[in-house]
Amino acid sequence: MIKRLWTNAWLQFALAVSIITAAAAPTARAADVFDLDQSHCSIVFSVSHMNMSYTYGMFRQAQARITLDRENPAATQFQMTINAESIDTNNPGRDSHLKGPDFFDTATYPAITFESTTVVLDSRPQQGVIYQVTGNLTMHGVSRQVTLPIQLLGEGPGPDGKAHAGFLTQTELKRSDFGMTKFVENKMVGDAIGITVSFEGIKQEPGAVQSR
Repeated sequence: MIKRLWTNAWLQFALAVSIITAAAAPTARAADVFDLDQSHCSIVFSVSHMNMSYTYGMFRQAQARITLDRENPAATQFQMTINAESIDTNNPGRDSHLKGPDFFDTATYPAITFESTTVVLDSRPQQGVIYQVTGNLTMHGVSRQVTLPIQLLGEGPGPDGKAHAGFLTQTELKRSDFGMTKFVENKMVGDAIGITVSFEGIKQEPGAVQSR
């Protein structure tokens, strides 16, 4: 009888400890999903013209989704799709040429896409939060692996009352790597393209997040 009472008391004690321990254990924080804030996105590029000046342009339409996993940065993801037809260099004639077969050929290749495959958190905290993002960039029907340094510039509530996160990446690509070689040989239009992308994402509530 005494042995049975002792066994029951021990089981009750063990159960209470397990409940307390489970309650005290920190719960894993779910990753945050941000969709592109269309009104705060700038996709700007520059290219040399005859080694005398730089011409600047931008793409005005894009979609993006960012999944930030702060506890496991390797699970963070970046996805962006740019409407190549939305190119704008402030010159309608030049824009029409860029959309044609000599360059982007937007009738055949309407989208420029980037999808991350590997994300590593930079180990230099003095420079802020920077992700070294490797992924597949597809442009003009050609896919290449590139690595982009994407900096988390800041987070906080936006004018809409929702949580926002802002990012910046700057890099340089060769258009010839993506099959756009017109005027490269005579250097009328440079091969190296400088790219700056600054964008904000709006945090999505868990029930509102849908796969793309």
